[in-house]
Amino acid sequence: MSTDLLEPSAPVTTITTYLRPIDREGLMTFADKGRSNPASRGTNKVHTVMEGQYRSLSYVGNHAPVVVDEPLHLFGQDTAPAPGEIVLSGLGGCLAVGITAVATWKQVKLSKIEIFMEGDIGNPAAWGAGGALQKLPAEMGFQAIRVKVLVEGDAPREVLNEIVQHANFYSPVANTMRNPIPFEISLAD
Repeated sequence: MSTDLLEPSAPVTTITTYLRPIDREGLMTFADKGRSNPASRGTNKVHTVMEGQYRSLSYVGNHAPVVVDEPLHLFGQDTAPAPGEIVLSGLGGCLAVGITAVATWKQVKLSKIEIFMEGDIGNPAAWGAGGALQKLPAEMGFQAIRVKVLVEGDAPREVLNEIVQHANFYSPVANTMRNPIPFEISLAD
């Protein structure tokens, strides 16, 4: 009989890789500015140019343009995500930023953040081009959004859940989607 199984084996080493951290001191300075001026606001600017059919390019600062299209069944070329998918991408990005910030604030190191989103959206009015008439604004667009967050780090599940819930509560994009805001549209000069 072999004695290899009876002898102690070498200790097992587990290596955990954490996500690149953000500057906690900078985050705390930013938070202090918010506390001292709670009414402060910034402005996001995007310039969207239509290429043709339903494909458009949205320019944000000096970044590569964000391409938006519609799927074939909605008369697009299916070359890029649809506008509603871009909205969900913005929500996912905002939640990921918030989770990272809250974890940094609470001094929790994260090794994984993945956010899975689904949104039920309808367009029976065909963008107002003669589809279902008599639709109210509340009946169009997203009717439900479901978000599942996979987060791992050096804290128990309960703490990770508190981080996710806190980030959700304070998410600018999630709150924009949850709450009606003043909205105006007009022709450019």
